[in-house]
Amino acid sequence: QVRLVESGGGLVQPGGSLRLSCAASGFTFRNYDMRWYRQAPGKERELVASIASAGGSTTYADSVKGRFTMSRDNGKNTVYLQMYSLKTEDTAVYYCNVRFRVTGDYWGQGTQVTVSS
Repeated sequence: QVRLVESGGGLVQPGGSLRLSCAASGFTFRNYDMRWYRQAPGKERELVASIASAGGSTTYADSVKGRFTMSRDNGKNTVYLQMYSLKTEDTAVYYCNVRFRVTGDYWGQGTQVTVSS
């Protein structure tokens, strides 16, 4: 059974930092690309960052490039999203995602990030 569990969200002031974690289970983690998405109130879910299974190459949305860093620890079956210089527009629920060719997308329950003074 595929399971993704996000943690690390919270309330932070503009300019602050947070690190999100996503613990994965139920599949061979090291073989799959992983993604972080976010969804702000009234907006569509958007892709924030992705990391490849092999080699760990990363891609980022333009809106977070240079401020967010995604990484993975294949020994712990965990991906991370380190967020720096947070802005009010980063406020959203952040979701971890894995995509399988046959069964499609799986999502975690999400973790709320609120950037506010």
